[in-house]
Amino acid sequence: MRYAATLRNLTACTVLLSLAAPVLAGDPGFDSLFDGQSLAGWRGDEKLWKVEDGLIVGATDGEIPDNTFLIHDGEFGNFVLKVKFLLHDHSGNSGIQYRSEEIKERDGKTYPPYVVGGYQADIASERYMGILYGEKTPRGIIQDVTPEVTAALEKAVVKNGWNEYVITVNGHHVTQVLNGVTTVDIEDPEGPTTGIIALQLHRGHNMKISFKDVEIKKLD
Repeated sequence: MRYAATLRNLTACTVLLSLAAPVLAGDPGFDSLFDGQSLAGWRGDEKLWKVEDGLIVGATDGEIPDNTFLIHDGEFGNFVLKVKFLLHDHSGNSGIQYRSEEIKERDGKTYPPYVVGGYQADIASERYMGILYGEKTPRGIIQDVTPEVTAALEKAVVKNGWNEYVITVNGHHVTQVLNGVTTVDIEDPEGPTTGIIALQLHRGHNMKISFKDVEIKKLD
């Protein structure tokens, strides 16, 4: 009886430890920011964001007051971030925010919930795909894509299919790689060094976008 009780206690401890442990991603050193089942650890407008078939899905008819975001609870400094996305019908505009901040009020203006500013790896059906954009900053396009990169992306991007960003920030060094094509590789001493990660739905666009395999490896 004593042995059985001990075994039950050990089993219970093992279950609790497994629940407390982070969800490990496929690549060594990477942790998953999305459990594939819920939006635990994320917050955003529940009318616009949901989990469907193991994917984060955002959709809008465009009639939203501002660009809106699904925001991860954590803050990160130096890291490698991998995100796969599908821009349905290759239509609309989205992006992956990093080293960013939630903006509630600025310069006397009050913003609706879930508005974010900072670095954005742009996702678009137009030429903005691959650029580094300063969302809600006066910087606008921080790093545009060159004609050579645009030509490479025309071949590399899967329209209405899955694509992957690999974003690396270490100190002031920022790189964005989209389906193996390096779209941004800069030193940016003006940029933020830490902040939140978020996913965008752009106002004025009737669109749908899905995300999966949101994985991060800290470099600190």
